[in-house]
Amino acid sequence: MPETTTRVLLVDDHELIRHGLAAAFGRDPQMEIVAQAGDVGEALEAWEAHRPDVIVTDLQLPDGTGLDVVRSVRKESRDVGLIVLTMHSGDDQIFAAMEAGASGFVGKDAPSGEVVGAARHAASSPRSFVCAGLAQAMLRRVSGESTRMTPREHEVLVLLADGAGTSTIARRLHMSESTAKSHIAKIYQKLGATNRAQALVTAMRIGLLSSVQPAARP
Repeated sequence: MPETTTRVLLVDDHELIRHGLAAAFGRDPQMEIVAQAGDVGEALEAWEAHRPDVIVTDLQLPDGTGLDVVRSVRKESRDVGLIVLTMHSGDDQIFAAMEAGASGFVGKDAPSGEVVGAARHAASSPRSFVCAGLAQAMLRRVSGESTRMTPREHEVLVLLADGAGTSTIARRLHMSESTAKSHIAKIYQKLGATNRAQALVTAMRIGLLSSVQPAARP
């Protein structure tokens, strides 16, 4: 039985770049370019008309940014893959894309196969975030004062590492679930993470959990 074709929308104001990307995607029999757009307005119109599985968008566009496309589409769908391309792949751009709801971030200097690979990943895991430089960017972000945990945040972090859910954390630390959620959100923010797994990996890398024993289960 043939595998499902992934339908892709390309967004870039440079026609040559769009054509180059279209050619790269065309070499993959499981990818199909259903539309192309040159700015935010055209991209959102194409999204409404074609409902592609993946949108690959440049960061800088004539009437806005690719993040405008990402935010608008993500509000409507949690299942579409959203890849951001840019010539300027600094830490701020990486985290802005992640926070906007993108599925991946690729520099324009990357091989075209990397873009196609990111799109393939985004189609299957649209709510994850892939970026070749993400780990290094996280380490740079968490090397400053902004990653210092309060005693209470550290207690919550330890319980997260032990696999405790929000209600369990609230019960063990004698706080409301909304307060526990607030602490978890602050921990994610400080660690530049969007989920528990990313937060724990980063915390281990920078030593926040290196000498911590798992909390005892009830």
